[in-house]
Amino acid sequence: MGQSLKEAWTFTNTNGRQLWFFNKEKAQEIAGTKSDEELWKKMDEEFIWDKSGNPNAQDNLYRDKYARPVGKKPETADEALDNGLNYFLSIQQEDGNWCGESGGPHFLLPGLLIATYCSDSMPDEARLVLMRRYLLNHQNPDGGWGLHIEGDSSMFGTAVNLAGLVVGGQDIHSEPVQKAIAWIHANGGVTGVPSWGKFYLAAIGLYDWKGMDPLMPELWLLPKWLPFYPGNYWNHTRMVYLPMSYVYGRKLTKTDDNLLAFRDMLYAGKYEQVNWKKARRACCPIDDYYTEKGLYKFLAGVLGVLEKITWKGLRKKALKNVADRIHAEDRHTDSVNLGPVNKVLNLLAVYYIDGSESPEFKRHRERLEDYIWLSEDGIKMNMYNGTQLWDTCFMAQALQEDPDRTPEIKAALKKIDHFVNYTFLDEDRWETERFDRLPSKGGWPFSTKENGWPVTDCTSQGMRTVLGLNNLGLASDQEIIKKLTHSVDFLLSCQNKDGGWASYEPTRAPKWLEKMNPSRVFGDIMVEYSYTECSSSTIQGLLAYRKFNPSYRKDDISKAVARGLKFIMDRQQDDGLWYANWAVCYTYATWFGVEALVQAGGIKYDENDAENPVTKACHGLFSIQKADGSWGEVWQACAEKRYIESEDGQVVNTAWALLTLFEAGYPIDDKVEKAIQFLVDRQIDTGDWPQQNISGIFNLNCTTGYINYRNIFPIWALQRYMKAKNG
Repeated sequence: MGQSLKEAWTFTNTNGRQLWFFNKEKAQEIAGTKSDEELWKKMDEEFIWDKSGNPNAQDNLYRDKYARPVGKKPETADEALDNGLNYFLSIQQEDGNWCGESGGPHFLLPGLLIATYCSDSMPDEARLVLMRRYLLNHQNPDGGWGLHIEGDSSMFGTAVNLAGLVVGGQDIHSEPVQKAIAWIHANGGVTGVPSWGKFYLAAIGLYDWKGMDPLMPELWLLPKWLPFYPGNYWNHTRMVYLPMSYVYGRKLTKTDDNLLAFRDMLYAGKYEQVNWKKARRACCPIDDYYTEKGLYKFLAGVLGVLEKITWKGLRKKALKNVADRIHAEDRHTDSVNLGPVNKVLNLLAVYYIDGSESPEFKRHRERLEDYIWLSEDGIKMNMYNGTQLWDTCFMAQALQEDPDRTPEIKAALKKIDHFVNYTFLDEDRWETERFDRLPSKGGWPFSTKENGWPVTDCTSQGMRTVLGLNNLGLASDQEIIKKLTHSVDFLLSCQNKDGGWASYEPTRAPKWLEKMNPSRVFGDIMVEYSYTECSSSTIQGLLAYRKFNPSYRKDDISKAVARGLKFIMDRQQDDGLWYANWAVCYTYATWFGVEALVQAGGIKYDENDAENPVTKACHGLFSIQKADGSWGEVWQACAEKRYIESEDGQVVNTAWALLTLFEAGYPIDDKVEKAIQFLVDRQIDTGDWPQQNISGIFNLNCTTGYINYRNIFPIWALQRYMKAKNG
């Protein structure tokens, strides 16, 4: 980005996170413009960005504001570690956490634009310029957009991004719009957009509500013991379909003449001829990752009949019930909400429920800022309101490997102590029974205290961080230590019957409910499943607590750990590796799998025992090591559930593999040294590492960014290497 406008970015969001944003007056002074039109044009030009080499931004706007670059390429692991620490510690926020971009999904920003258009609360023109620029920067050469930034063009990605671009102010006659329309026509037409796309388009008059399978709000009145009661779905799914059902229940649409003219182009003048009943089942083959099952088709048909005969009084009661639930989620999270999709949909629903002048809607609009992020490719919407707690706990553990290496480490750990303590959920603020929530007391959320949804692995990593700081004499609040009994209670309450742990809650519904998945583009969205990563983290958290306080629920912890360890051992594949659900892919899960086996089972690498599961894991990793010593995977490995190597070695995958080997007790040999040298060679002269392939995944098929992984895990691997090498 040009230096001139870069000086004009200053902004603090409602979460207290200092970001960059546009100061119009200062920018006009610096850029020498006399009109808004000139200014917007100049600003837009500053953010034109070429994604052809790598669609993942480096997040340098934020980093350059705080970073203390080294200015020298390392030659040794020792130098790379010091450079990496110097750089990454310099961008730690004063309250102790690390901010960063966490974009990736391509349906988030369009949802924000559509919801704010419908609620008469569009972003100001400065933001719109850079939101449009982000969408334009990520348009594929064929005219479409993918489900996420590394994906090929899809009907869902193309339809919603195109709609967001148009409601965001892009000229419907412009080349990018016409190229996208051409892609849609060439791939079967917009009626093939999957269900979430149908919803967004219907909300702005580009699709007819009659072409959707019913999202009946009456379902929320069903008895809770029914498996398909929505409160039994995975929490992200139920919190998305909750506001969707409100908007659908009232068939609410806002449109205008420009959108109607665009609709005429989108349907090639044949909108009035569409068979909407047939369109319900339509899905572009490119998007059809999870094909509809017979059970879903049957139930959709039943709901279609019920929708026609619904009693008005029942609909009114159902809408009131859904509105109460939406308000509860907003109260519980200070309108941050669980995630970005239900955030914008709740905002839209609250606008229709309470009006634009209501305190509820105004607070919602303010807290949109928690999700927006500016990088060199424009303004995007993050996949959460940040990754603050998660990233900070990992970095804390990396620093605890050698806290005396530099004075800056203990200073950073003291800041971490402040942030982790503040983020701890020390009380139950939920109305649990009525609104299908678990008690939150003792938990940690993924991002910030305001988000407020406790997560099993975040709680476990939070416990490990607090206890590690306590061991170093750096824990400032002993009351938090005492309250970790509630963390133990929360984790034990979340264990599933199969011995594993899911993400937010124990599994509430049978697995056959997945056959009712209506999304078409995601897998495993209906039910909370047990995951290797969450199970390993929880085991490690419980073991850390048992070491600190052996008497509290001693037998319960022992039984839970034993069952969890069996779950993880059963998940190991024949090649020695584990499959990951939350990152790309086998190197990540194998790290978690081995850590659980070592810490809970006392199992270490034994070159004379080929059947030893830790030995198998090490051999499995070496079987996929690249010639240059690195490891590297692509996101398709998650979607296809098989190892798929990336063309280039990845610093993040390499770091995960090294962490696994060191935890396993594998000796430092030529293969390990070669991997370490790869990390040294890939570090750039600032002390940073480059952002390569996207690292995160969810629901099997959609990527998400963890921008700080490129620093945390190489630093951690180098810390362990130096520790192992120096004895």
